[in-house]
Amino acid sequence: MTFSALPVIASIPSPPISSFQLGPLTIHFYALCILTGIVVATLLTNHRLTRRGAEPWVVIDIALLAVPLAIIVARLYHVFTHFDFYFAEGREWWNPFERDAIWNVWDGGIAIYGSLIGGAIGAWLGCKWTGIRFWTFADALAPGLLLAQAIGRFGNWFNQELFGLPTDLPWGLEISPDNPAFPPGLADDTLFHPTFAYEVIWNVLGVLVLLWAGRRFRLQWGRLFGLYLVWYSAGRVVWESIRIDPSDIILGLRTNVWAAIFGVVLGLVIMIVQKRRHPGYEPSPYVPGREWSPEVAVQSQNTDDFVDVSAPPEPEAIETAATSKGISE
Repeated sequence: MTFSALPVIASIPSPPISSFQLGPLTIHFYALCILTGIVVATLLTNHRLTRRGAEPWVVIDIALLAVPLAIIVARLYHVFTHFDFYFAEGREWWNPFERDAIWNVWDGGIAIYGSLIGGAIGAWLGCKWTGIRFWTFADALAPGLLLAQAIGRFGNWFNQELFGLPTDLPWGLEISPDNPAFPPGLADDTLFHPTFAYEVIWNVLGVLVLLWAGRRFRLQWGRLFGLYLVWYSAGRVVWESIRIDPSDIILGLRTNVWAAIFGVVLGLVIMIVQKRRHPGYEPSPYVPGREWSPEVAVQSQNTDDFVDVSAPPEPEAIETAATSKGISE
């Protein structure tokens, strides 16, 4: 692939640093962006699940399985779709002190479609564990997941990676010519399409669309998650088509373009099939027999005593409570 230098009109600067030292630790902004996205997605998903009637913070139990599996499979997906980069002759893929080691996630290389696969497996296991319907959880997660992906993309900005073709548009992205990803043969002031910014804008807009569509059309049984797949993947088809970072090519298309096309198709299939299978509304966020209800409450005057609020109170308890408030007749 060859490029020609384009005149600089205006630009989006890239951060001069991608990490900082905190004592003996190196803190990478890439990791902070991902962690912030995970926290935001967890908070929003908890709010949405709780409103549906699920136990508060049950999302944590599911996330304990979903998040680690999402990260592991995301890394494996990236490594095996960039096989030559990690396993070519001379590459020390096993050495954690080398940039091209398969373990060095802090230098980038977390594939979102891999995270969706690993996260889906972990979420399914977590839902089995907690009794939450898998599709209920997926629908509750969808807006938060898209928002988390928008936040995580700023990590690519800090790492100066995954940018697009050269451009003379006023929002062109500056990339340091010392960056290993800077294409050879270009002028040092060449600007590039800020694909991270395109995806941030597309994802934030998608969050608003999902929240509106979910409420307007009462999308349940996984149909809101299907819409998420369609929206996100449609955007990725475009961004992937203008990115210039190395990628395996299959039938003339980057692997992630194929993954995005598959995502659109899968999302449409989920929406159509689930609409036909479940024309009504979900009766509960829990599978039958696993329903949760707030059966106990803590007395404020004694945290060691619990009151079963599911059973009717004894007459003596009612009389005592009324007398203590001065309303006994």
